[in-house]
Amino acid sequence: MSNPLLDQFQTVHESAPFHLIKPEHFLPAIKEGIKQAEQELDQIKSEPLPTFQNTLEALDHSGKLLNRVSSIFFNLNSAETIEEIQKLAREIAPLLTEHSNNILLDQELFKRIKQVFDQKDQLQLSPEQETLLEKTYKSFVRNGAKLDQEQGQKLREIDQKLAQLGLKFGENVLEETNKFLHLVDNEAELEGLPESIREAAAQLAEEKGHAGAWAFTLEYPSYIPAMTYASNRELRKTLFMASGTKACKGDELDNQQVIKDIVALREDRARLLGYSSHADFVLEERMAKSAETVLSFLTRLMEKAKPKAQEELRELESFAREKDGIDRLEKWDFAYYSELLKKEKFQLDDELLRPYFELDQVIGGVFQTAEKLYGLSFQKNDAIPVYHKDVIAYEVLDRKGDFLAVFYADFFPRAGKRNGAWMTSYRGQSKSNRENIRPHVSIVCNFTKPTKTKPSLLTFNEVTTLFHEFGHALHGMLANSTYESLSGTSVYWDFVELPSQIFENWCYQKDCLDLFARHYETGEKIPETYILKIKEASNFQQGYQTLRQISFGLLDMYYHSNRLDKNEQIEEFEKKIMSETDLLPKVEGTMMSTAFSHIFQGGYAAGYYSYKWAEVLDADAFELFEKNGIFDQSTADSFARNILSAGGTEHPARLYERFRGRAPKEDALLKRAGLIQN
Repeated sequence: MSNPLLDQFQTVHESAPFHLIKPEHFLPAIKEGIKQAEQELDQIKSEPLPTFQNTLEALDHSGKLLNRVSSIFFNLNSAETIEEIQKLAREIAPLLTEHSNNILLDQELFKRIKQVFDQKDQLQLSPEQETLLEKTYKSFVRNGAKLDQEQGQKLREIDQKLAQLGLKFGENVLEETNKFLHLVDNEAELEGLPESIREAAAQLAEEKGHAGAWAFTLEYPSYIPAMTYASNRELRKTLFMASGTKACKGDELDNQQVIKDIVALREDRARLLGYSSHADFVLEERMAKSAETVLSFLTRLMEKAKPKAQEELRELESFAREKDGIDRLEKWDFAYYSELLKKEKFQLDDELLRPYFELDQVIGGVFQTAEKLYGLSFQKNDAIPVYHKDVIAYEVLDRKGDFLAVFYADFFPRAGKRNGAWMTSYRGQSKSNRENIRPHVSIVCNFTKPTKTKPSLLTFNEVTTLFHEFGHALHGMLANSTYESLSGTSVYWDFVELPSQIFENWCYQKDCLDLFARHYETGEKIPETYILKIKEASNFQQGYQTLRQISFGLLDMYYHSNRLDKNEQIEEFEKKIMSETDLLPKVEGTMMSTAFSHIFQGGYAAGYYSYKWAEVLDADAFELFEKNGIFDQSTADSFARNILSAGGTEHPARLYERFRGRAPKEDALLKRAGLIQN
């Protein structure tokens, strides 16, 4: 059987030939990739004298086929999965885990790396080479290279179990999301919902075989507007309870025991490697360095945010009482009354802004912003294969018109796609044999779909999400490292959100909004009064939102700091940890942990705090753009050179100080959030 994954890709820029790939191609290609990688490792170990070039560089360049195939496979498992792909994932994950362990526990290979590492002071390495050497050596040590054979076998068993549990967690959340459908037959029950949302709900019902009704799901473009605008309190409660009880109903999709098993295995793994907790293991390779630093950071923010949040909540409770006689504000009430209060205070709401944020126009605005800052241009190319008809592929060119990257954009929800938004990569950037191998990057979102009468019109929050994920994509596109393992977003986890979060700042600037915010019917520019209101409203309930993010960071940190007793119920543990930050009444039977995919399926375990950590960096960094001009060329060039293109070639603290001229300060974030006075 011919296998397109094993052939050289005969496509534009050697992009993935999605049109040729079938599920049955993946397992043989993965096995062949592992075989080739093993042969490359044998070649490395056969060299008589270990050097930086024949050991460290060779190791970084090895496994290209396996990396290519596994990237395609796992990206599809997140963005366009089917039952056959999910079944394959359960078979492929253990193979990859075993292969990874075979490398990291290979004593002969580690001995060579250690020989080079021990003489690093005599090697006259460049900063990037030093980083590769130190990162590789630490990676082996931190993943069991110094364990004896019995301990190494135990580590292998733990890693196999963790790989399967992570897949199981994600599959349960996706199935819970997909199976929920709430139908409304009486239009009177939709009071408060804008016409565009009603039309989308009617269209969804028709697609699901319920013409004449209105349908709501747990996918964000359906769930969020309903929770924000529906004056029908029972409808909001129904949707909230469905969302809040995802994967915690005591059935075959329940994630509570999965969480316990993941947390226990991560703790066992950390102790086996000589760490007191998984958090200590993770944070050793982060800017924060320790759980104590993270907890101190979150506590400082909480001290600033909580009084403000309590004040904001009192205002909202008073508003809901006066408006509708609500005696007790519940969690399913918060978004609804917040939106009404924001509209009353600022004469601004999402439906007022939506007509100015037609998706294609916003995409054009993102591209123009990248062009003005970094000289990039984007050309749609239908010859580049895509994995779904909704996906758009672009060629990215630099100022000189030279090819820089392939960029995929995937914007709308569907059954095979997990919720949320993320950036990913199909091919990393690296340099080999004088060739600069350019990256293939993608952003995946779940935005409001077009209806029969309207194009996709985004909320302002969706606009900032698009800018956020595109900021990550820029980190990938502009990568210019020698080694793929140090390229693009391969940086410390609490640094990786800086490029994404700083890019959101342009959404609030008139000079940027004027590029793309036009009424989809009239072409009228967004009124300046609206822009002023957007900026004024940017601090609205920031105390509460900051406290909410802190609560997730604390929950994550406590899960991974040996605080969960094996006999403790997940709901009780979550309630205990979040009692300091949860200002609204607890709803019995609901949990966020069982759908907390960031830390139990994604890579944010002991790292969720990094969103707030990176906000400190982005607020501080954007102050320099505000001072010099948001499109100032020298500032943009410095950010591109020192942050975006540098990737993980040096410690992020050095890179940041090179750009900013000093270490970051928390004041900019606190001022921006309105938590301290300017």
